[in-house]
Amino acid sequence: MASRDPYEVLGVGRNASPEEIKSAYRRLARRFHPDVNPNDAEAEEKFKEIGNAYSILSDAEKKARFDQYGSVDDVPSDPFFAGGGGISDLFEAFFGGAQGGSRSRRGRDGEDVRADAELTYQEVISGADREIQVDRMAECDSCHGTGVEGGKAPETCATCRGQGVVGTVRNTFIGQVRTQSACPTCNGQGTIIKDPCKKCKGRALVTETATVRVSVPPGVESGATMHLPGQGSDGVGGGRPGDLYLVLEVKEDKRFERRGQTLYSLLELTFVQVTLGDKVQILGVDSSYELDIPAGTQPGSQFPIRSAGLPPLHGGRRGDFVVQVTVRVPKNLNEAQVKLLREFAEVSGDEPTRGDDWGGILGGLFGKKK
Repeated sequence: MASRDPYEVLGVGRNASPEEIKSAYRRLARRFHPDVNPNDAEAEEKFKEIGNAYSILSDAEKKARFDQYGSVDDVPSDPFFAGGGGISDLFEAFFGGAQGGSRSRRGRDGEDVRADAELTYQEVISGADREIQVDRMAECDSCHGTGVEGGKAPETCATCRGQGVVGTVRNTFIGQVRTQSACPTCNGQGTIIKDPCKKCKGRALVTETATVRVSVPPGVESGATMHLPGQGSDGVGGGRPGDLYLVLEVKEDKRFERRGQTLYSLLELTFVQVTLGDKVQILGVDSSYELDIPAGTQPGSQFPIRSAGLPPLHGGRRGDFVVQVTVRVPKNLNEAQVKLLREFAEVSGDEPTRGDDWGGILGGLFGKKK
């Protein structure tokens, strides 16, 4: 199926400026971004279409080709000079693409930006919508990204006549070959700023703190990174905006130990509880659970609660919540407690302990069995 007209996709006219094209792209990209429209196949296709349209209209060469032929694939058929192979590729490989003529220039793309976000275990289960504060470079609103005071256009470089490159002639084994290099006067930009904007000092960009809304899916782990195209710093001169990389960190909860989707927790019980059995309540991440502790439960016994852990990243059954039993050993027993425990040891057939503390009694109870 043929691609739609990129101007129509972005909703701009054929005489739209690079700034208008970039603004339209950013507005639509944010609206149809997959993270804003999870599980929406139509929005995902729309987002791809928007990106493809911008890749054409933000590239001066592709845009000119589309304006002339109605497609970026329709180029002159001469294999030697159409940029599609033959001698053109030979010159490109050996002499840096230097056959003479003008070089298509484009603006400078924006830089990628990193931000960090901390999540709780509850948000790992449910996912989270966050507003992230991002420090990035944005188009100067005083000069509208031109770098010139008052928003005027930069002057065309007289050395390279706006091409951004200058040519030299070299004698080679196949004759004279014209090569090109970046213009030393304008550093390859093709333009010169003689009256820099006072706000951005001619850089065309200023620092801003932007708020970016992000939908974090369930099941993420610490160190996971979300890629948000077009949410980084603005480009210059029609260059594409950079991307935002959001690094996620899951906040530790001292009640749990995470191993993938499985959560582990310790449940401290008394000697009486594990010996006689009991019913106890334990709090998970998002719910409370009742555990039936059988009589004679041993320290280290584990009780898995199915599907009470964390979900996998791409959906599916949650992991388990595994509760491991530990036994709380009391200290500072009174005489009545010591007497009863000695009697218990005797009835159990264990040798009476001579210890004066609970540790000695446990040594008799658990260390000397028939």
